[in-house]
Amino acid sequence: MGSNRSETPTGGRGTPPRPRGAVVSGYVFRLIREQLGHTQDTLAEQFRVSADTIAGWETGRRPRTAVPVGQVLVHRHRLLRLGADPALLLALERAMEADVLLSSALDDAPPLADDPMGAWVMQRHLVEVLAWPLCGVTPTPLRERFTAPRARRGPVPTAPELPQEDRRRFFARTRRTAEQARGREHFLLRRQALYLSGYDDATDTTEWLAHQQRSMRPDDWLTRWLADRSVAAVAARQGDRDRMEHFITSTLAEDDAGEAANLNYWAYWIAESPHVELSDAFIAGRLGPWPGDRLMHHLVRGLTPHHGFFDLNVHTLWALLSARASLIRPKSSTVRALRDQLPVLLDGPELSGRARRELEGIRYAIRLAEA
Repeated sequence: MGSNRSETPTGGRGTPPRPRGAVVSGYVFRLIREQLGHTQDTLAEQFRVSADTIAGWETGRRPRTAVPVGQVLVHRHRLLRLGADPALLLALERAMEADVLLSSALDDAPPLADDPMGAWVMQRHLVEVLAWPLCGVTPTPLRERFTAPRARRGPVPTAPELPQEDRRRFFARTRRTAEQARGREHFLLRRQALYLSGYDDATDTTEWLAHQQRSMRPDDWLTRWLADRSVAAVAARQGDRDRMEHFITSTLAEDDAGEAANLNYWAYWIAESPHVELSDAFIAGRLGPWPGDRLMHHLVRGLTPHHGFFDLNVHTLWALLSARASLIRPKSSTVRALRDQLPVLLDGPELSGRARRELEGIRYAIRLAEA
């Protein structure tokens, strides 16, 4: 089953292609300039460049991905001295990485072995920035810190803008990559291409993903586990909570290996595990050396009953606290927030029997720690 999407590179006959080398990083750079209270002219003075250069960085005419690495570091230090918010500077670094991935998908597709989408196991902070121009959802760190839009003249975009034709082209490429990336050597590339394809709001996305998932034939425990998780995660994003419940019951809870793999994956996904991984192999085996505080904080904040990943968050939190009971520290702000949430969550009629039992177990563990 192939994709029926167009891959026309421009918006129409005779229309030059829009700049796409700095879609995300240009937008974030503008946010930094505005956070500093500078105009393009005044920031140009600070950087000793022309105002047209600043404008080019922001629009993508002069993508920052083309600036030498040493100069990028100089710019970063200068922005720090000017008072730039560290969260925005970190977002700028991730945005440049996301722009490379976007450009790779929108330009000539590389051979599967060279596709950057399969070069390393992506983490949440990069995936959220990469998906920003595709779905318009602000990455979590920026959504929490920068909620009020700044006053500007005329209408302004509220997210990095990617032309509709480029969005279609991006998803056509991720679909083609997923369809072509067969075999164990390309499993990571296929898995991540499928995950990104799940952000597509086209009417045939659910059907196409279901077909791709049925065609997966993993031949070892780890790839089978990851394939099952990918199926459940994409289904949850599409609003199907039954598939996630089946994954938890039949794959996670069946043995210690599945539980450890889930915790290792989550710790890496939210960047509590400090090392970048080039393959999924790190997931298998015993729990990694990560402490768990950040993961616990992330899971507690994600306990939203109507969210597609609610059941997985509950189970993962229960498994984390079962494996590392030392995280239940009564004076911890995360533990206090969890304790206050539990009565409300347990009163919810939409809880599954398993989620209710796990939340009750967590409440009991907190009470024991506070006794």
